[in-house]
Amino acid sequence: MSITDTAPSDSADTGAGAASAEADRAAERVRRREPSAVLRMSEAEAAAIGGDPDDADDDELVLLNMGPSHPSTHGVLRLMLELSGETVLRSKPVIGYLHTGMEKTGEQLTYMQGGTNVTRMDYASPLFNELAFCLATERLLGIDVPERATWIRMLMCELNRVSSHLLFMATNGMDLGAVSMMIYGWREREEVLRFFEKVTGLRMNHNYIRPGGVAADLPADWRTDVARLIELIEPRLTEYDTLLTGQPIWRERLQGVGVISAAEAVALGATGPLLRGAGMAWDLRRDEPYLFYDQVDFDVIVGTHGDCYDRYAIRLNEIRESLRIVAQIIEAMPSGDYRVQDKKVTPPPRSRIDASMEALIHHFKIFTEGFKVPPGEAYAAVESPRGELGVYLVSDGTSVPYRVHVRAPSFINLQTLPHLMQNGLIADGVAIISSVDPIMGEVDR
Repeated sequence: MSITDTAPSDSADTGAGAASAEADRAAERVRRREPSAVLRMSEAEAAAIGGDPDDADDDELVLLNMGPSHPSTHGVLRLMLELSGETVLRSKPVIGYLHTGMEKTGEQLTYMQGGTNVTRMDYASPLFNELAFCLATERLLGIDVPERATWIRMLMCELNRVSSHLLFMATNGMDLGAVSMMIYGWREREEVLRFFEKVTGLRMNHNYIRPGGVAADLPADWRTDVARLIELIEPRLTEYDTLLTGQPIWRERLQGVGVISAAEAVALGATGPLLRGAGMAWDLRRDEPYLFYDQVDFDVIVGTHGDCYDRYAIRLNEIRESLRIVAQIIEAMPSGDYRVQDKKVTPPPRSRIDASMEALIHHFKIFTEGFKVPPGEAYAAVESPRGELGVYLVSDGTSVPYRVHVRAPSFINLQTLPHLMQNGLIADGVAIISSVDPIMGEVDR
């Protein structure tokens, strides 16, 4: 067969290949313009398409990186934004810049040591991480915590919810230009952290809630300290109302911005103020009670519009409800043990270690070898300031978990960002990120 005989076949193949390539480019342009809020392309795709001369209709579109080193992304969160002018068409949250491998690390630590690991995930509300881990461990052990220890856990967690929401008030104000709110929110949070330091020895990452109870009893004058906190913070919340809630600029920046419906929030797995802001009254403290929340009176704060303003108002009023719970705990706190009196789980009192060799050996074995947990699996969830925080543990009968997994609310809530930001302005994007209140230590755990 001669060369001239094969030429027509080659020409046909070349034409088919060109047509296929053009069809692929056309399909890619359609994909780029799909109505989805999520920007589904990698950096390599973005770079390749950005130089495509056939995209004449996209001359005004810009792909912009926001973060991961940005003061308004609340840590090392990165956003890829597709912009038309200052309008966000689609976006893509990019995580992993703070990855710590805490779940796999937890599978190398004993159950006693696990609290020092999980407390660093959501570092704005560390006591909730410790609580969820300990509740799951105690379910595997099949032990009941003394009543006083349970009330202490409630007290500390509700005060931690107050400090976390005060941090939100401070940073939310800063993000939107209300700089004085940063000062005030930080000021009140410091008072709560001082109390934590008095009780646990640390301002953050306490390792205070432990399997079987808590690390130490409350100080003798704790009622006076807590009553002073309530007396200090409650009138300051009224000042926040005056400063922000009715302020016209504040309302314009938040109302109607970052709207999400209850159905959308449920479909995306959102919980906490993000879900309640959309109008769904779901709070684990009331709907799936744990600790002694069924013995205290409080309201579940719910929004109506699902916008940034609702999420702000919910957190402000949840501070009031937490203080209301704390006031009831002061009256209900019983006497008794602050941890179970089970030598297999509980180390000896610190005062006995210096006087007894047996106590010293017991203490050494508990903190080095840990305690064995019966085989099985357990899941425990608590209502953290950001939503449902759950810990799933699998035990193989040793002193170290076989599997640790955390249902982190910041991680789940973060996937709502593209839907909240679509067709909004970049400046609205800053307000929306702040309203979701993500903690990246929990996202990249």
